[in-house]
Amino acid sequence: MFRTNTIYHLLWSKPVQKFLIYDRIGSKKENVFTTFFLVGRGIIMATIQWFPGHMSKARRQVQENLKFVDFVTILVDARLPLSSQNPMLTKIVGDKPKLLILNKADMADPAMTKEWRQYFESQGIQTLAINSKEQVTVKVVTDAAKKLMADKIARQKERGIKIETLRTMIIGIPNAGKSTLMNRLAGKKIAVVGNKPGVTKGQQWLKTNKDLEILDTPGILWPKFEDETVALKLALTGAIKDQLLPMDEVTIFGLNYFKKHYPEKLAERFKQMKIEEEAPVIIMDMTRALGFRDDYDRFYSLFVKEVRDGKLGNYTLDTLDDIDDDD
Repeated sequence: MFRTNTIYHLLWSKPVQKFLIYDRIGSKKENVFTTFFLVGRGIIMATIQWFPGHMSKARRQVQENLKFVDFVTILVDARLPLSSQNPMLTKIVGDKPKLLILNKADMADPAMTKEWRQYFESQGIQTLAINSKEQVTVKVVTDAAKKLMADKIARQKERGIKIETLRTMIIGIPNAGKSTLMNRLAGKKIAVVGNKPGVTKGQQWLKTNKDLEILDTPGILWPKFEDETVALKLALTGAIKDQLLPMDEVTIFGLNYFKKHYPEKLAERFKQMKIEEEAPVIIMDMTRALGFRDDYDRFYSLFVKEVRDGKLGNYTLDTLDDIDDDD
Protein backbone atom coordinates (compact mmCIF):
# COMPACT_ATOMS: atom_id res chain seq x y z
CA MET A 1 0.00 0.00 0.00
CA PHE A 2 1.17 3.54 -0.64
CA ARG A 3 -0.29 6.87 0.32
CA THR A 4 -0.81 9.48 -2.38
CA ASN A 5 -1.23 12.25 0.18
CA THR A 6 -2.64 12.81 3.64
CA ILE A 7 -6.23 12.34 2.48
CA TYR A 8 -6.16 9.57 -0.11
CA HIS A 9 -5.27 5.92 0.28
CA LEU A 10 -4.57 3.72 -2.69
CA LEU A 11 -4.27 -0.02 -2.25
CA TRP A 12 -2.05 -1.86 -4.71
CA SER A 13 -2.11 -5.61 -4.98
CA LYS A 14 1.00 -6.84 -6.72
CA PRO A 15 -0.27 -10.40 -7.31
CA VAL A 16 -3.29 -9.27 -9.30
CA GLN A 17 -1.50 -6.19 -10.71
CA LYS A 18 -4.25 -3.71 -10.03
CA PHE A 19 -5.60 -1.23 -7.52
CA LEU A 20 -8.17 -2.87 -5.29
CA ILE A 21 -10.16 -0.07 -3.73
CA TYR A 22 -9.92 3.64 -3.25
CA ASP A 23 -12.15 5.97 -1.32
CA ARG A 24 -12.34 9.56 -0.17
CA ILE A 25 -14.94 11.78 1.38
CA GLY A 26 -14.12 15.44 1.87
CA SER A 27 -15.86 18.75 2.10
CA LYS A 28 -15.06 22.44 1.88
CA LYS A 29 -16.96 25.64 2.31
CA GLU A 30 -17.23 26.19 -1.45
CA ASN A 31 -17.70 22.64 -2.59
CA VAL A 32 -18.77 19.17 -1.65
CA PHE A 33 -17.06 16.16 -3.17
CA THR A 34 -17.96 12.55 -2.60
CA THR A 35 -16.46 9.69 -4.58
CA PHE A 36 -15.97 5.95 -4.34
CA PHE A 37 -13.51 4.35 -6.71
CA LEU A 38 -12.96 0.74 -7.64
CA VAL A 39 -10.01 1.03 -9.96
CA GLY A 40 -8.19 -1.29 -12.35
CA ARG A 41 -10.71 -3.56 -14.01
CA GLY A 42 -13.50 -2.23 -11.86
CA ILE A 43 -15.70 0.83 -12.23
CA ILE A 44 -15.63 4.45 -11.17
CA MET A 45 -18.59 6.18 -9.59
CA ALA A 46 -18.45 9.84 -8.68
CA THR A 47 -20.70 12.68 -7.73
CA ILE A 48 -19.29 16.18 -7.59
CA GLN A 49 -21.09 19.28 -6.49
CA TRP A 50 -19.09 22.46 -6.95
CA PHE A 51 -20.97 25.72 -7.27
CA PRO A 52 -19.26 28.69 -5.56
CA GLY A 53 -21.51 31.55 -4.53
CA HIS A 54 -20.18 33.96 -7.13
CA MET A 55 -21.10 31.46 -9.84
CA SER A 56 -24.68 31.26 -8.62
CA LYS A 57 -24.80 35.05 -8.80
CA ALA A 58 -23.32 34.94 -12.32
CA ARG A 59 -26.09 32.63 -13.48
CA ARG A 60 -28.69 35.16 -12.38
CA GLN A 61 -26.73 37.98 -14.05
CA VAL A 62 -26.68 36.08 -17.35
CA GLN A 63 -30.45 35.65 -17.21
CA GLU A 64 -31.02 39.30 -16.31
CA ASN A 65 -28.67 40.72 -18.96
CA LEU A 66 -29.62 38.45 -21.85
CA LYS A 67 -32.13 41.03 -23.09
CA PHE A 68 -29.39 43.65 -23.44
CA VAL A 69 -27.23 41.71 -25.93
CA ASP A 70 -27.69 40.91 -29.61
CA PHE A 71 -25.99 37.54 -29.41
CA VAL A 72 -24.15 35.29 -26.98
CA THR A 73 -20.52 34.26 -27.37
CA ILE A 74 -19.92 30.82 -25.89
CA LEU A 75 -16.25 30.21 -25.20
CA VAL A 76 -15.00 26.65 -24.84
CA ASP A 77 -11.62 24.93 -24.70
CA ALA A 78 -10.80 23.51 -28.16
CA ARG A 79 -9.31 20.47 -26.41
CA LEU A 80 -12.73 19.86 -24.83
CA PRO A 81 -15.30 21.06 -27.39
CA LEU A 82 -18.09 19.12 -25.72
CA SER A 83 -16.98 18.66 -22.10
CA SER A 84 -16.19 22.36 -21.57
CA GLN A 85 -19.66 23.44 -22.63
CA ASN A 86 -22.13 24.19 -19.88
CA PRO A 87 -25.55 22.54 -20.43
CA MET A 88 -27.13 24.93 -17.95
CA LEU A 89 -25.97 27.95 -19.92
CA THR A 90 -27.21 26.54 -23.20
CA LYS A 91 -30.62 26.14 -21.62
CA ILE A 92 -30.57 29.69 -20.24
CA VAL A 93 -29.46 31.24 -23.54
CA GLY A 94 -32.25 29.50 -25.46
CA ASP A 95 -32.92 30.85 -28.96
CA LYS A 96 -30.59 33.85 -28.68
CA PRO A 97 -28.08 33.83 -31.60
CA LYS A 98 -24.87 32.07 -30.60
CA LEU A 99 -21.24 32.34 -31.65
CA LEU A 100 -19.23 29.34 -30.48
CA ILE A 101 -15.51 29.97 -30.06
CA LEU A 102 -13.11 27.05 -29.70
CA ASN A 103 -10.26 28.77 -27.85
CA LYS A 104 -6.74 27.43 -27.33
CA ALA A 105 -6.94 25.84 -30.78
CA ASP A 106 -3.14 26.04 -30.93
CA MET A 107 -3.04 23.34 -28.21
CA ALA A 108 -5.73 21.09 -29.71
CA ASP A 109 -5.49 18.31 -32.29
CA PRO A 110 -6.08 20.20 -35.58
CA ALA A 111 -7.78 17.24 -37.27
CA MET A 112 -10.23 16.92 -34.37
CA THR A 113 -10.83 20.67 -34.28
CA LYS A 114 -11.81 20.52 -37.96
CA GLU A 115 -14.23 17.65 -37.25
CA TRP A 116 -15.83 19.50 -34.33
CA ARG A 117 -16.22 22.72 -36.32
CA GLN A 118 -17.97 20.81 -39.08
CA TYR A 119 -20.25 19.15 -36.56
CA PHE A 120 -21.26 22.38 -34.81
CA GLU A 121 -21.78 24.16 -38.13
CA SER A 122 -24.03 21.28 -39.22
CA GLN A 123 -26.10 22.01 -36.10
CA GLY A 124 -26.53 25.61 -37.25
CA ILE A 125 -24.04 27.05 -34.76
CA GLN A 126 -21.48 29.48 -36.20
CA THR A 127 -18.10 28.31 -34.93
CA LEU A 128 -14.60 29.75 -34.75
CA ALA A 129 -11.33 28.09 -33.75
CA ILE A 130 -8.85 30.62 -32.39
CA ASN A 131 -5.87 31.29 -30.17
CA SER A 132 -7.04 34.37 -28.27
CA LYS A 133 -3.44 35.46 -27.73
CA GLU A 134 -3.01 36.23 -31.45
CA GLN A 135 -3.52 39.76 -32.79
CA VAL A 136 -5.74 38.57 -35.65
CA THR A 137 -8.34 37.46 -33.08
CA VAL A 138 -9.95 40.92 -32.99
CA LYS A 139 -10.74 40.95 -36.71
CA VAL A 140 -11.79 37.29 -36.82
CA VAL A 141 -14.26 37.65 -33.93
CA THR A 142 -15.64 40.99 -35.19
CA ASP A 143 -16.16 39.61 -38.72
CA ALA A 144 -17.87 36.53 -37.31
CA ALA A 145 -20.20 38.71 -35.22
CA LYS A 146 -21.21 40.74 -38.29
CA LYS A 147 -21.84 37.57 -40.28
CA LEU A 148 -23.93 36.08 -37.47
CA MET A 149 -26.07 39.21 -37.15
CA ALA A 150 -26.20 40.07 -40.88
CA ASP A 151 -29.95 39.38 -41.18
CA LYS A 152 -30.82 41.54 -38.17
CA ILE A 153 -28.59 44.36 -39.40
CA ALA A 154 -30.29 44.20 -42.83
CA ARG A 155 -33.80 44.21 -41.31
CA GLN A 156 -32.99 47.18 -39.11
CA LYS A 157 -31.46 49.02 -42.06
CA GLU A 158 -34.70 48.58 -44.02
CA ARG A 159 -36.51 50.21 -41.12
CA GLY A 160 -34.07 53.12 -41.19
CA ILE A 161 -32.19 51.97 -38.08
CA LYS A 162 -28.43 51.72 -38.32
CA ILE A 163 -26.77 49.31 -35.89
CA GLU A 164 -23.30 50.70 -35.30
CA THR A 165 -22.31 48.48 -32.42
CA LEU A 166 -23.20 44.86 -31.77
CA ARG A 167 -23.46 43.78 -28.16
CA THR A 168 -22.58 40.36 -26.81
CA MET A 169 -21.69 38.58 -23.61
CA ILE A 170 -18.89 36.05 -23.30
CA ILE A 171 -19.74 33.04 -21.19
CA GLY A 172 -18.10 29.72 -20.48
CA ILE A 173 -16.60 27.54 -17.81
CA PRO A 174 -13.57 28.71 -15.79
CA ASN A 175 -10.13 28.69 -17.38
CA ALA A 176 -11.42 28.63 -20.97
CA GLY A 177 -9.47 31.82 -21.68
CA LYS A 178 -12.14 34.51 -21.26
CA SER A 179 -9.83 37.07 -19.67
CA THR A 180 -7.19 36.64 -22.36
CA LEU A 181 -9.83 37.03 -25.08
CA MET A 182 -11.28 40.13 -23.39
CA ASN A 183 -7.85 41.72 -23.10
CA ARG A 184 -7.07 40.95 -26.74
CA LEU A 185 -10.36 42.40 -27.98
CA ALA A 186 -9.90 45.53 -25.87
CA GLY A 187 -6.28 45.99 -26.89
CA LYS A 188 -5.36 46.49 -23.26
CA LYS A 189 -5.35 44.64 -19.97
CA ILE A 190 -8.81 44.98 -18.53
CA ALA A 191 -9.40 41.52 -17.08
CA VAL A 192 -7.32 39.55 -14.62
CA VAL A 193 -5.48 36.73 -16.37
CA GLY A 194 -4.46 33.55 -14.61
CA ASN A 195 -4.08 29.85 -15.21
CA LYS A 196 -6.32 28.93 -12.31
CA PRO A 197 -10.06 28.44 -12.75
CA GLY A 198 -12.33 31.12 -11.39
CA VAL A 199 -10.05 34.19 -11.58
CA THR A 200 -12.65 36.35 -13.36
CA LYS A 201 -15.20 37.17 -10.67
CA GLY A 202 -16.61 40.56 -11.64
CA GLN A 203 -18.87 41.72 -14.43
CA GLN A 204 -18.29 44.66 -16.73
CA TRP A 205 -19.19 46.20 -20.10
CA LEU A 206 -16.30 46.70 -22.46
CA LYS A 207 -16.14 48.71 -25.68
CA THR A 208 -13.71 46.76 -27.85
CA ASN A 209 -13.99 48.77 -31.06
CA LYS A 210 -16.69 50.66 -32.96
CA ASP A 211 -18.27 47.38 -34.02
CA LEU A 212 -18.40 45.35 -30.83
CA GLU A 213 -19.30 45.86 -27.18
CA ILE A 214 -18.91 43.03 -24.69
CA LEU A 215 -20.38 42.14 -21.33
CA ASP A 216 -17.98 39.93 -19.43
CA THR A 217 -19.38 37.33 -17.02
CA PRO A 218 -17.58 35.07 -14.55
CA GLY A 219 -17.05 31.47 -15.56
CA ILE A 220 -19.99 29.27 -14.69
CA LEU A 221 -19.52 25.58 -14.02
CA TRP A 222 -22.03 22.78 -13.65
CA PRO A 223 -23.79 22.77 -10.30
CA LYS A 224 -23.41 18.99 -10.54
CA PHE A 225 -21.26 16.56 -12.50
CA GLU A 226 -23.08 13.41 -13.51
CA ASP A 227 -20.33 12.04 -15.74
CA GLU A 228 -17.03 11.19 -14.04
CA THR A 229 -15.23 11.11 -17.40
CA VAL A 230 -16.13 14.75 -18.03
CA ALA A 231 -14.81 15.63 -14.58
CA LEU A 232 -11.53 13.84 -15.27
CA LYS A 233 -11.12 15.59 -18.63
CA LEU A 234 -11.71 18.99 -17.03
CA ALA A 235 -9.26 18.17 -14.26
CA LEU A 236 -6.55 17.03 -16.69
CA THR A 237 -6.69 20.35 -18.57
CA GLY A 238 -6.90 22.40 -15.35
CA ALA A 239 -10.48 23.61 -15.84
CA ILE A 240 -11.42 22.67 -12.27
CA LYS A 241 -9.41 23.06 -9.11
CA ASP A 242 -6.89 20.31 -8.42
CA GLN A 243 -8.35 19.75 -4.96
CA LEU A 244 -11.61 18.48 -6.44
CA LEU A 245 -10.27 15.25 -7.90
CA PRO A 246 -7.43 12.99 -6.76
CA MET A 247 -4.41 13.54 -8.98
CA ASP A 248 -3.63 9.83 -9.18
CA GLU A 249 -7.02 9.23 -10.78
CA VAL A 250 -6.50 12.13 -13.17
CA THR A 251 -3.09 10.72 -14.09
CA ILE A 252 -4.48 7.23 -14.70
CA PHE A 253 -7.18 8.68 -16.94
CA GLY A 254 -4.62 10.77 -18.85
CA LEU A 255 -2.26 7.85 -19.36
CA ASN A 256 -5.05 5.61 -20.62
CA TYR A 257 -6.39 8.28 -22.97
CA PHE A 258 -2.99 9.02 -24.50
CA LYS A 259 -2.22 5.30 -24.74
CA LYS A 260 -5.39 4.83 -26.78
CA HIS A 261 -5.43 7.98 -28.90
CA TYR A 262 -1.86 9.38 -28.94
CA PRO A 263 0.55 6.53 -28.07
CA GLU A 264 3.29 8.02 -30.26
CA LYS A 265 3.20 11.30 -28.31
CA LEU A 266 3.48 9.44 -25.03
CA ALA A 267 6.40 7.35 -26.25
CA GLU A 268 8.20 10.38 -27.67
CA ARG A 269 7.93 12.46 -24.52
CA PHE A 270 8.62 9.65 -22.02
CA LYS A 271 11.18 7.46 -23.74
CA GLN A 272 11.54 5.19 -20.70
CA MET A 273 7.81 4.49 -20.55
CA LYS A 274 6.55 1.03 -21.43
CA ILE A 275 3.20 2.08 -22.85
CA GLU A 276 2.03 -1.50 -23.30
CA GLU A 277 1.81 -1.82 -19.51
CA GLU A 278 -1.27 -0.96 -17.45
CA ALA A 279 -1.42 2.61 -16.16
CA PRO A 280 -0.75 1.71 -12.47
CA VAL A 281 2.36 -0.24 -13.49
CA ILE A 282 3.52 2.67 -15.65
CA ILE A 283 3.12 5.01 -12.69
CA MET A 284 5.27 2.85 -10.42
CA ASP A 285 7.92 2.19 -13.06
CA MET A 286 8.17 5.83 -14.17
CA THR A 287 8.28 7.11 -10.59
CA ARG A 288 11.32 4.95 -9.92
CA ALA A 289 12.90 5.58 -13.35
CA LEU A 290 12.74 9.34 -12.78
CA GLY A 291 14.43 8.99 -9.41
CA PHE A 292 11.35 9.84 -7.36
CA ARG A 293 11.64 6.57 -5.38
CA ASP A 294 8.13 5.90 -4.07
CA ASP A 295 6.97 9.53 -4.23
CA TYR A 296 4.13 8.93 -6.67
CA ASP A 297 2.76 12.43 -6.14
CA ARG A 298 5.80 13.82 -7.94
CA PHE A 299 5.03 11.78 -11.04
CA TYR A 300 1.33 12.74 -10.93
CA SER A 301 2.28 16.41 -10.80
CA LEU A 302 4.88 16.03 -13.53
CA PHE A 303 2.62 14.15 -15.93
CA VAL A 304 -0.40 16.43 -15.50
CA LYS A 305 1.76 19.55 -15.89
CA GLU A 306 3.33 18.14 -19.07
CA VAL A 307 -0.13 17.52 -20.54
CA ARG A 308 -1.44 20.97 -19.54
CA ASP A 309 1.64 22.75 -20.87
CA GLY A 310 1.40 20.98 -24.23
CA LYS A 311 4.69 19.14 -23.77
CA LEU A 312 3.08 15.99 -25.17
CA GLY A 313 1.97 17.91 -28.24
CA ASN A 314 -1.49 18.85 -29.46
CA TYR A 315 -4.39 16.75 -28.23
CA THR A 316 -8.19 16.74 -27.97
CA LEU A 317 -9.95 14.84 -25.21
CA ASP A 318 -13.43 14.82 -26.79
CA THR A 319 -14.32 12.78 -29.87
CA LEU A 320 -17.51 12.85 -31.92
CA ASP A 321 -18.35 9.45 -30.41
CA ASP A 322 -18.90 11.27 -27.11
CA ILE A 323 -22.00 12.91 -28.61
CA ASP A 324 -23.73 9.52 -28.87
CA ASP A 325 -22.52 8.61 -25.39
CA ASP A 326 -23.91 11.87 -24.07
CA ASP A 327 -27.29 11.15 -25.62
